[in-house]
Amino acid sequence: MGQQVCRYLIVIEKSNGMYSAYAPDLAGCVASGATREEAEANIQKAIESLVCGLLDRGEPIPEPRSVAEYVAIEECDDC
Repeated sequence: MGQQVCRYLIVIEKSNGMYSAYAPDLAGCVASGATREEAEANIQKAIESLVCGLLDRGEPIPEPRSVAEYVAIEECDDC
């Protein structure tokens, strides 16, 4: 039997020349890096570590629930 694959949304933000990342569905699961790629790799490791820890303790793995969309707005004279 194959393993179940869970896909978690991650958010990556740039601030003060660094990048930070978090997974909204995994409370407290955060990472950072000097580059976007480094932050992404670090959040991947953080998620894997969190999930492995939950499995080791027999705790449930949070179900992925978050989704992301972009919203386009047009410039307006009142803005």
